[in-house]
Amino acid sequence: MILVTVGTQLPFDRLVKAVDTFANELSKPVLAQIGKGTYTPQNMKWIKNIEPKDFDNVFRDASVIVSHAGIGTVLTAKRFGKPIILVPRQAALGEHRNDHQLATVSQLVGRPGIYVAHTDDDLRNYLLEELDSPSHEDSSEAGRASLVTYLKNYITAV
Repeated sequence: MILVTVGTQLPFDRLVKAVDTFANELSKPVLAQIGKGTYTPQNMKWIKNIEPKDFDNVFRDASVIVSHAGIGTVLTAKRFGKPIILVPRQAALGEHRNDHQLATVSQLVGRPGIYVAHTDDDLRNYLLEELDSPSHEDSSEAGRASLVTYLKNYITAV
């Protein structure tokens, strides 16, 4: 299953609509957590929010995660060893108050298991590929700790 998650604070209809547009082309079913969005998907299962008690199980069952560039989701993907495709929210499109998510992905791009989609075509192409999960050495506690430290330092600097 492909899990699309937009977080709980802000809508992200652009991401949900993009995946919904080509969901029928994908070899795996899609579940989208659409949060406060107003777009209703037609080609994939969706839910407004996933209860915190269920979130780990849904994450564990997913083969790939598609998400806004939220640090919590990046860390959760890392913890479960899942590849994650990040689609940063853009302030110019009214999706966030500033472009910190663009700054975040610029620092994360190229890390094992992290993919960045700036366009719908990027996103579609990643979802049609078999993506590598984070490396075994990176999914260790030491690898996770180094990512957490890196992100904390990065966030403090921004």
